[in-house]
Amino acid sequence: MAERAGFSIHRQPGFTAIAMLCFVLLYLPIILLVIYSFNAGTSIAIWEGFSWRWYQSAWENEQVQEATVRSLVIALWASVISTSVAVLAALATTRTRKFKGQSAVFAMINQPLMVPEIVTAVALLIFFAMIKVATGYTGLMYLIIAHSAFCIPFAYLPIRARLQGMDLSLEQAAADLYATPFQVFRRITLPQLWPGILAGAMLAFVISLDDVVITEFVKSAGQDTLPTYMLGQLRRVVTPEVNAISTALLAISVVMVIAFTVLSKMKN
Repeated sequence: MAERAGFSIHRQPGFTAIAMLCFVLLYLPIILLVIYSFNAGTSIAIWEGFSWRWYQSAWENEQVQEATVRSLVIALWASVISTSVAVLAALATTRTRKFKGQSAVFAMINQPLMVPEIVTAVALLIFFAMIKVATGYTGLMYLIIAHSAFCIPFAYLPIRARLQGMDLSLEQAAADLYATPFQVFRRITLPQLWPGILAGAMLAFVISLDDVVITEFVKSAGQDTLPTYMLGQLRRVVTPEVNAISTALLAISVVMVIAFTVLSKMKN
């Protein structure tokens, strides 16, 4: 009697079909969105010919211009602040001796990844509402702080991974030669850490640029970002102009993610 073949991880019947179905369901709507952003007509479902009409319309729309500038300002500040904090946090959790509560510190840093975003948004809404009542200030700083806090773990993870993959012998040799901790960081650690820092900053930038939930809860009147502006348009009249804006955001995100992947794979 022939011996029964054992289980092989390399052969899983039906897995390919399920994976292909998942990819189709995930990417087909995005492909259709990009295609219909070039639609000459006003319908988002009926193709009426190829045209750059909606890209030109979005480019000349003052509300889109203001929302885009506001989104870029918030994303730039959020990426700089969150990356700076993430570098300090990564150094504290990888370049120090193990201490009690280190796992708790790691969990606290990554808390925004584990808690539903809507919970974080409501908490920030309540916190900032108290400050607004006390100070009367309703500027853009609330959004910058909220985005920065939310983006810290996204910047922290690639920076921490980079530090863990670096050879400590150079830093130890510099310390043996009486270099101060700051000198070691500036001359040895930082040059090797740059790819991780840039990767973390770009990831934080993309997360901030695309955020809707936290922005919708924290923003004051007249502080729409590009994603919240698009959300508002979808509640009114849907035109291919939203498709054009979405395609532009998609292109920016894809470029940033590709750059993030390349930087993350760079060798010391």
